[in-house]
Amino acid sequence: MKEQLAHFERLHEQSADPWNLCSSWYEQRKRALTLASLPRSRYGRALEPGCSVGVLSAALAERCDFLECWDPSNSALLRAMETLGDHQGVHLKNQSLPSPIPETQFDLIVLSEVGYYLDRDKLARAAQDFTRALAPGGDIVACHFRHPIPDGELDGDTVHGILHAELVLPRQTRVIDADFILEVWSTDVPELISMTKPAS
Repeated sequence: MKEQLAHFERLHEQSADPWNLCSSWYEQRKRALTLASLPRSRYGRALEPGCSVGVLSAALAERCDFLECWDPSNSALLRAMETLGDHQGVHLKNQSLPSPIPETQFDLIVLSEVGYYLDRDKLARAAQDFTRALAPGGDIVACHFRHPIPDGELDGDTVHGILHAELVLPRQTRVIDADFILEVWSTDVPELISMTKPAS
């Protein structure tokens, strides 16, 4: 774990955007689909473990009253602070998974490209913690790359298989792209909207 944390610190020290979150079309498209998949237009409290330089965080902050962002790299958090600028209600914290989840419950938990850095047992434990931390009516959104990750423990499909098994929540959305998998689990799945034509 210490070697992995040191690796992330080096990446963020060497580059302002080590994963090209701002310039890559893959990242822009995936981010847009992730945001579009959120079932609610607005959330009270949200948690984003693994925020990196805060590009997705800035978009989430627009839709949340309070957003807690974690990253194990201090350099990443300094960049995230710059990215987030004047966004209100955002708390940045040096923390990694699996870590104890705050006792306060969250309406939204977003896992973007972080699951593969845990082994199976740690990811399962984190998923169980997320379920306990989710407020009634809350949503968990996860999106992961489906191709091999050089410094990852798991691939994206395996990550989502473990999440689905351990969250024990209804799955509301599932998008299988050639490059990534995107899923949403909700404590409440809305009924289908009727498209019946009104009687004339």
